[in-house]
Amino acid sequence: MFPALDIDIRPGSGLGIFEIGASLWNILHILHRHQEAFPQVDVKYDPDSSVLTPIILHLRPHLDLLFSSKNQRLHTICLRRLRDPNPPVVLRYKDTILSSIDQVLRRSGVNRTFGPTYAGEDLKYPGLWFSFEEDGLGEGIKGNQAEDRGQVVKRVFVSQKPLDGSDRDALDEVIESPTMAGEVAKAVVKIHVGITLFFHPIGSTEPLHIRLGETTAQDLTVDLGPPSRKHYKDDDRMTIHLTSNANEEDRGYFYNYFQHGLDFLISGNSHIVRKVIVHTNIPGTPQFQRYKRCIWELEGQPEDDEDDSPPRRHFSDRFETISHFLNPRGPPPSMPLDRTADDEGVTLANPTTRLYGYDGIVLEVTDSSHVVSLTLF
Repeated sequence: MFPALDIDIRPGSGLGIFEIGASLWNILHILHRHQEAFPQVDVKYDPDSSVLTPIILHLRPHLDLLFSSKNQRLHTICLRRLRDPNPPVVLRYKDTILSSIDQVLRRSGVNRTFGPTYAGEDLKYPGLWFSFEEDGLGEGIKGNQAEDRGQVVKRVFVSQKPLDGSDRDALDEVIESPTMAGEVAKAVVKIHVGITLFFHPIGSTEPLHIRLGETTAQDLTVDLGPPSRKHYKDDDRMTIHLTSNANEEDRGYFYNYFQHGLDFLISGNSHIVRKVIVHTNIPGTPQFQRYKRCIWELEGQPEDDEDDSPPRRHFSDRFETISHFLNPRGPPPSMPLDRTADDEGVTLANPTTRLYGYDGIVLEVTDSSHVVSLTLF
């Protein structure tokens, strides 16, 4: 006998342990901590447009979680198969049990709990939607079912409440919500300078400037908090490509901020930031889910002193576009990198990426011309 899945509805806000607006990275870590309740998680996405693809987490047999394509944030929650006993579901709203193994949720029960709403085949409320069809089966079978108070609810959807009263498209980005507070909203990268981080809530928090050769490890701890992990640099294979031996004796150490999609390489001698690595978190790549997606923009030089909007390229741009932005004469020679070479337990269709080095920046690129990570030095 499976333990019951006891979950509550919060219209426009969440369902059970899931909050609308939470990042894909956070949700997958939550699921890892609750493996006994969600032993099987399927990640579904479009491999042909993986950098900007909506992602669905299918938690068999009851839940589908839809994440937005750009920010990878939880957009819509679908609860299905309410009568499936493996495991049984207890669905609550405030102090009321709506559905359980002994109690069937019907149209009349929805009306009694949530009150009247606009007429339609389904019952839609702000941030909440009850459907009487199972995964679209029976589409077009209308008749008098809308008037049948005994209709059984087959699916329940929770999404954000629209600001203007209109329905929100399933492919829209998530509106800023309290669950995002303190997280990085955007990172602006400037070659030879550093990175500027903008945080949620947007407009009410000051941006954080992290400068190469200036910002210290202590500064990072004060501004970003302690790193998720700190480890000393033990892979010196790339030093063979250095044109000088100036940094060979300074092994340095990394501050990893997985929750922000950022790494910082810090000098072991001066304890000053030497490199910044920004991660795109693309499904299907070896680095997927190790870091949260960091929405980055690469800023170029302004045209003149009065130019307050210098040109930028974005994380979702193809490599060819970014490469031309960095060097119009063409991309430099590349080096292949197989991140699964030391891990026999990982099997991916395209495990190899390529490294392209420019003045002050290195891009890691997939076979489909998406930038997996950007290293600033």
